[in-house]
Amino acid sequence: MDFTLAKYEELLQSLLNADYSFQTFSEHIRAPKERCVILRHDVDDKPSNSLKFAQIQHKHSIKGTYYFRCVPQSYDIAIIKEIHHLKHEIGYHYEEMDICKGNVQESLVLFQKNLNLLRQIAPVVTICMHGSPRSKFDNKDLWENNKYTDYQVIGEPYFDLNFNKIGYLTDTGRRWNGEKYSVRDKVNSAFHFNYRTTNDIIGAVLKNELPNQMMFTFHPQRWNSNLLSWGKELIFQNTKNIIKRVIIKGS
Repeated sequence: MDFTLAKYEELLQSLLNADYSFQTFSEHIRAPKERCVILRHDVDDKPSNSLKFAQIQHKHSIKGTYYFRCVPQSYDIAIIKEIHHLKHEIGYHYEEMDICKGNVQESLVLFQKNLNLLRQIAPVVTICMHGSPRSKFDNKDLWENNKYTDYQVIGEPYFDLNFNKIGYLTDTGRRWNGEKYSVRDKVNSAFHFNYRTTNDIIGAVLKNELPNQMMFTFHPQRWNSNLLSWGKELIFQNTKNIIKRVIIKGS
């Protein structure tokens, strides 16, 4: 079965065996390594799943970056503290343009408030937009005429990574080639992957087909070892994919 914690750990082990080092996003911004993987986690829902990811990584002496939203389904103080305690990076998964219906000034005020809220729990120096697929507002637009560096933020993946040099794979749509289901989680890249399953990626790692620098984006709520939870997520994501296709076709 794919999208289980065991399969996730198998992917990590394959990357370790292939001599990739692991950097948090902020580490990569400050001092990028030549052969490395950035593990990005968008904590959209079920933060307990993200904690399981963090614990698996810690077992292998790996660090990742976890982007938390400031909404009830993501913002869990105890879990954020525990993931930070495991030496992972905590970041802010911002969505102010969606929440404030495109009002930039209101969005900036709320962004500062939420960023300060997270910083009371752990240091936060990087941010990453939440896709908000059902919204007509793109949260990245907050930075058209504003600078996140004014808020002591050093990086945002969609603005500060060169995806012509760094390969990008995301589990959007609960598959690794789910571009047609992605409303906003897209990058312009020189690399064009078509891996459907995690096993496909593991095979590519074994054949040394991936570039020296990679970013993986995970949505941990999609990864479950419990069969009932795994099946529920499969049905939910397939339904969500249909809705996304409608949104994309209508845009």
